[in-house]
Amino acid sequence: MKILATLFLAGCTAIAAVAAPSILTLKQSITDNSIIYPESFETDTHKMMQNWYLQNYMVLNTNYSKVPVIDASDEVYIKRLSQMPTVIEMPYNQIVRSYINMYTQRRRELVESMLGMSLYYMPIFEQALERHGLPLELRYLPVIESALNPDAVSRVGATGLWQFMLPTARGLGLEINSLVDERRDPYASSEAAATYLKQLYNMYNDWSLAIAAYNCGPGNVNKALRRAGGENKDFWSIYYFLPQETRGYVPAFIAANYVMTYYNQHNISPALAKRPIITDSVHINKRVHFNQVAAVLDIPVEELRVLNPQYRKDIIPGDIRPYSLVLPSMQVYSYIMSEDSIVSHDANLYAQRTVVEPTPLDYIDPNMEYTTKLVVKKHKVRRGETLSKIASKYGVTVAELKKWNGLRKNSIARGKVLKINTYQRVATGKKKNVEAQQSAELAQVADSAAITAVTDSANIAAKEVAAAPVTEAKATPKVNDTAKAKEKPKAKPAPKQSYRYHTVKRGESLSTIARRYKGVTIADIQRANSIKGTNIRAGQKLKIPHI
Repeated sequence: MKILATLFLAGCTAIAAVAAPSILTLKQSITDNSIIYPESFETDTHKMMQNWYLQNYMVLNTNYSKVPVIDASDEVYIKRLSQMPTVIEMPYNQIVRSYINMYTQRRRELVESMLGMSLYYMPIFEQALERHGLPLELRYLPVIESALNPDAVSRVGATGLWQFMLPTARGLGLEINSLVDERRDPYASSEAAATYLKQLYNMYNDWSLAIAAYNCGPGNVNKALRRAGGENKDFWSIYYFLPQETRGYVPAFIAANYVMTYYNQHNISPALAKRPIITDSVHINKRVHFNQVAAVLDIPVEELRVLNPQYRKDIIPGDIRPYSLVLPSMQVYSYIMSEDSIVSHDANLYAQRTVVEPTPLDYIDPNMEYTTKLVVKKHKVRRGETLSKIASKYGVTVAELKKWNGLRKNSIARGKVLKINTYQRVATGKKKNVEAQQSAELAQVADSAAITAVTDSANIAAKEVAAAPVTEAKATPKVNDTAKAKEKPKAKPAPKQSYRYHTVKRGESLSTIARRYKGVTIADIQRANSIKGTNIRAGQKLKIPHI
């Protein structure tokens, strides 16, 4: 009986084991036929290989068509993953294999590009993880997040190497504005990522859940945990309750660790360094443009952008607060010694304009005579400028630009100097006789008023005569009477109107000008200057009556 009872219990145990597989069994047996790969797999490899760093510091293989693809068995993959010195568990299953195949077969060129970039970025990632006491295998998260592209932007707006959304980044203390985006800064973003990953691990005490939460947020992971029910859950036990794009995140992380470790086992050529890149940083407390640094230190602007991708407009706003500039280490001392020359180089071109300087037309001297003359200006074409932009800037047409400079095409090379024909009002050097001009104008107004008054009186008299009754016995007026009749009292001249003069400035209207002078209305100004509408122009001189 004891033997039968023992066999019965053993059978029940076996059935229970099949009915409720352990988590280890689930990790190994889970499958998914609708895998969604991260956006980083869509990276344009050809564009990535044009990166200045890869072009100048690395030697890349450009002919993968002749390199045979080496696959491996499940047993080999399991063995290699188990031999990786990691704290985070790296299980193997059908989903993990699909990601490994993607890296080692279909995206081999992407892996080589990332291997080239990793020589520069991995030490930065590792230092941040070490400072926070985190597993170093997390350094491969940016591989699946951004393919090691600091300028990567996802469809939903996640940006930088670690793909931070704007609210999360600001919550972690990263600066984001029109000039600076620290999500693109390898150092600042790595520090923020390490801080965030540590917070997530402290929340779940499980790295697979922390990594999943990094991708989709703690809210989605908590929801999946509630739906899965039970305790002691990990990523694999809530796999089917997670958003579909997050399900492949942990498998992709395992595959990234594998391929960045065993790439040579799959005939993926390691990127060879032409020369080492050793960098250092210097604090900038003045406003500096990359073009100023490049011109004085003879550094390519592209290299400055690769080393400092956080500056969105090539401007370091050091006048706001000190900012860090990463340079090749040999150039740091040169910058310190040449900082004054750098800041003063083309200072007028790159200076921040807090007050816009008005054009000379805003300062027309009413006492000076002006004339219009042709002025030929020269314009040096800058990066990103087109003929259309240049023409708009000077108020001319593209056709005129092409005619003046003998151009046939609309394209224009950077650095070319163009001739611009413009017309400007320039002073003749002669001063107007303002007093005489004002007296003449006042006399003209007075005469006009007097003539009007006399004419009105004559018209009234004529009307009175016409209205008088006609008598038959009307004596013929004597000569003396006729003379007296002609000697009617003259109409008193209207009092002379005195005026002030106002030169219209840019942005002024009749309404704003009228408010400046007490008692003066828009109608008064219109009447004094024979203006029917309200259109006035900058530089126009207006008579303002004394009311």
